[in-house]
Amino acid sequence: MKIRAIAARTLAPVIARKESLNTALPKGLTKVTDQERALLQQFCYGVMRYYPRLNLLAKQLLKKPFKDYDRDLEALVLIGLYQLLEMRIPQHAALSETVEAATDLNKEWAKGLLNAVLRRVQREQDSLYEQLDSNPVFRYNHPQWLIDKLSHNWPDHWQQILEQNNQHPPMTLRVNRHRISREEYLQELEEEGIDASATAFSASAIQLTSPCDVGRLPGFDDGLASVQDEAAQLSAYLLDLKPGQRVLDACAAPGGKLCHILEHQPDLDHVTAIELEDNRALRIDENLDRLQLDAEVIIADAASADWWDGQAYDRILVDAPCSASGVIRRNPDIKHMRQSEDLKVLADIQLNILQNCWQMLTPGGTLVYATCSVFPQENERVVARFLKLQHNASHQPISADWGIERPLGRQLFPQAEGHDGFYYAILTKSTVPTNDQKQTENQDQK
Repeated sequence: MKIRAIAARTLAPVIARKESLNTALPKGLTKVTDQERALLQQFCYGVMRYYPRLNLLAKQLLKKPFKDYDRDLEALVLIGLYQLLEMRIPQHAALSETVEAATDLNKEWAKGLLNAVLRRVQREQDSLYEQLDSNPVFRYNHPQWLIDKLSHNWPDHWQQILEQNNQHPPMTLRVNRHRISREEYLQELEEEGIDASATAFSASAIQLTSPCDVGRLPGFDDGLASVQDEAAQLSAYLLDLKPGQRVLDACAAPGGKLCHILEHQPDLDHVTAIELEDNRALRIDENLDRLQLDAEVIIADAASADWWDGQAYDRILVDAPCSASGVIRRNPDIKHMRQSEDLKVLADIQLNILQNCWQMLTPGGTLVYATCSVFPQENERVVARFLKLQHNASHQPISADWGIERPLGRQLFPQAEGHDGFYYAILTKSTVPTNDQKQTENQDQK
């Protein structure tokens, strides 16, 4: 089967909102040669990066929408449009190869349709763009609900966020400073001919000028470095880790922040990682093995205490499941997969996890709440709801030169050639019993 047909079948369940690209693409990659892997990834990521715009354009060109059982053909149209409009493949080759892919999909009848649609784009691109440019979905390449919510939440920042969501993200590394300094690793990269520089906010972060295969990174297999965005690296520093502490990383997969915790403070007493899904927990184990680190990994729900043995933790990281709206450029299918109504559901899940983990924190302990979201509904508003419910919780302002200060926590937006969008809040637990706790203790004594 030709690569464009494989790409169409890979994208079909994503377009149907039945699978994420992270789930669908690995299956597609097993069906191509090593030489074709990069092109398949480019087709899939590219189509989803430009999906709102390509989808509007396809609707303009097609007389009627595809049936559910022809999602692969719908994907093939989008692949053809993406090649003609965004890739450097010669147009005659892109057109002919895309049309021929219909044969591999056992839909020979569609070749004429594909040919007509793609040739019309070749002839009328300027006029088609002119007709659609007044539509914000086409202009900003985002669904309308996302444009509306961002412009409402962030009137001074929304256009910057949308622009960055459409870009390719940089490749950032986390240096294992327990084993090598950042300066020494930069020197090793230079010796390998890899251009890179230190970042501004994380003492462990290095950003590559151009992405490269991890196999080229010196000492990668031996654990000298990991791939991790700079914003995600800030969590280990915010936890204020000390030797002898017990630490919990809730919702830990794939394990990047967990491993950074262990690298940053190697003399912790005990570290527990919780992950709900078995297959995602395997990623944690793989990262721990490569980096030669050790933690207790438990497959459990972070919103439940069923797994907990009652021993409290001095530090807790709640990296809550979220809309991932701050990392759209790394996961472009989020534009298509997420819906506005998801945010309320996610905010309730986030609050439940936060409340559950709070009981596991020692008095005087610190909990860092984090998401890779740019929506206040998942961030500062969740923290505000939590503080109303927990009278022994205090918010600690974050003094930093990154992000913007919010009434609760600190918000980062995706930056050009820089970090992703992220949110952090620091919460500490009182060592003084509240009035409610005192009343309970007095009743127990009676």
